[in-house]
Amino acid sequence: MADGVIAKYGVSVQTCDEALTAMSRRGTATVQLILNAFRHKPLEAVLPSAITNGVGIIARVPLASGLLSGAYTNSTTFAENDHRTFNRSGEAFDVGETFSGVDYETGVRAAEQFADLVSELPFEATPAQAALAWVAQQEGVTTVIPGARSVGQAEANAAAAELPPLGEDFLAGVRELYDQKLRSQVHHRW
Repeated sequence: MADGVIAKYGVSVQTCDEALTAMSRRGTATVQLILNAFRHKPLEAVLPSAITNGVGIIARVPLASGLLSGAYTNSTTFAENDHRTFNRSGEAFDVGETFSGVDYETGVRAAEQFADLVSELPFEATPAQAALAWVAQQEGVTTVIPGARSVGQAEANAAAAELPPLGEDFLAGVRELYDQKLRSQVHHRW
């Protein structure tokens, strides 16, 4: 930067503390971190700091490794080489990357409750679309990067951008779900 070679850069982080540190550095343009309906901690300080500092937020793992799609049950199996099989307890890399750090059984139950909240919306949306809209509609989020394994999934994910505001009842339901079922597992870790 001193030579004028790098004016701005982006970083990908695991923790909110890392995000805040990155934003305090001159030249940080974007911070990529996990943010979804199962990981709320970035809402407290990271997103407000991003707004204040003009830093873009790139939200990754917005579907909690697919849990928020509503497609998985306790009997779902994943391929042997899928991180959802081999990294559930953080054996290969940070456990927060797999199901956002939520243990699978708890995540399945929470995803069922999330889907129930989605069914009460006054418009049509799949759980995955509502989960993506929840992230995208957070003040301070610049973009969301969901994965997709098919053209249909990519198109459905893109359609989430067209959803109207999710509304206070839905948002309150997501906060309550997080506080009651997930906070104790993940909030202190990242």
